[in-house]
Amino acid sequence: MSFYYKLGQIPRKRHTQYTKPDGSLYAEELVSTEGFNSIYSLIYHAHPPTLVSQIGQEWSVEPQVAMPRNMQHRSYLTFNTPPADDYIQSRKVLLMNSDVRIGVAAPTRGTEDYFFKNSDADEVLFVHEGSGHVRTVYGRIDFEYGDYIVIPRGTIYQIHFNDSKNRLLVVESPSPVYPPKRYQNSMGQLLEHSPYCERDIKLPHSLETHDVKGEFHVMIKKQDYIWPYTYATHPFDAIGWDGFLYPYAFSIHDYEPITGRLHMPPPIHQTFEGKGYVICSFVPRLYDYHPLSVPAPYNHSNVDSDEILYYVDGDFMSRKHVERGMITLHPKGIPHGPHPGTVEKSLGAKETRELAVMIDPFYPLMITTDAVDVEDPGYWKTWVE
Repeated sequence: MSFYYKLGQIPRKRHTQYTKPDGSLYAEELVSTEGFNSIYSLIYHAHPPTLVSQIGQEWSVEPQVAMPRNMQHRSYLTFNTPPADDYIQSRKVLLMNSDVRIGVAAPTRGTEDYFFKNSDADEVLFVHEGSGHVRTVYGRIDFEYGDYIVIPRGTIYQIHFNDSKNRLLVVESPSPVYPPKRYQNSMGQLLEHSPYCERDIKLPHSLETHDVKGEFHVMIKKQDYIWPYTYATHPFDAIGWDGFLYPYAFSIHDYEPITGRLHMPPPIHQTFEGKGYVICSFVPRLYDYHPLSVPAPYNHSNVDSDEILYYVDGDFMSRKHVERGMITLHPKGIPHGPHPGTVEKSLGAKETRELAVMIDPFYPLMITTDAVDVEDPGYWKTWVE
């Protein structure tokens, strides 16, 4: 996130001796993004973060591409993805390109027995069902239904769920995930007209310093493999940290919609951005208030991007059949728009209760075998009565 924050105890000056009660030094670690050209944090560990005692045999989690090219509207019923006990095994990539991967997960358990680190990508975990907390070296983040959990790449974390019924939308981003630049001033502060502000961010809290030696299993994801590392000290051993880089959460329910007299285009829903894609939030809002307004969206010709819509809850005026957890893919190269009859039905409506996450990648998406397994094959015909 793009504002300064700190937890715990830190020295007055960075890169100086910071002495423990026994006279030895705390180990300083710089965690940076985009080399040394973007945001970073400094962490002060009880032990060096380099103490690896064992490396196990790696295994592949590479998604299998079923369709490298697509020119058809498609729909996926992701709640048909079966739950899995293991958090890593529960994660299924459905759509992907070089800029972003979009998938789902239905874990019945968290990572109580190990730690996880994604070395390739920032993660955005949208909580559709379930609640719990994420633990990191930066502290604890509690989450619930509707939360986006943003975890910068390289962050070792444990995720704990309060029960076994959990559904996540998982976005992996090889580029850093930021709030939209057009909603920030030159100092990085979110502007007054931004649909959310720093006060809405759920920050890490309750820093725990685990000054413990032993065997701590960290599953590291890199280049579509899981590399099982064993660390000789607890990964969450920080006495303190400060900086601009850390995990956080933001609730879709805190997104304040922008409305107008006439139908507003999708960019007003933008919530996050990465290289080559954006993430948007559709939330309950008042409809357009021009006396001749058409609340339903107009037909749109995709010439720049594929469009992904993940349906969370509520009623959707532009679709006749929507299920919770349903994903629609409208590829670039062919227009899409409201289903027959929904435009007329929307006339005179005052508000919508829809809740959805939209992801627009600017490079075409490939479709995986896990997506094919949950596809609704007749979706492309639903515009013809």
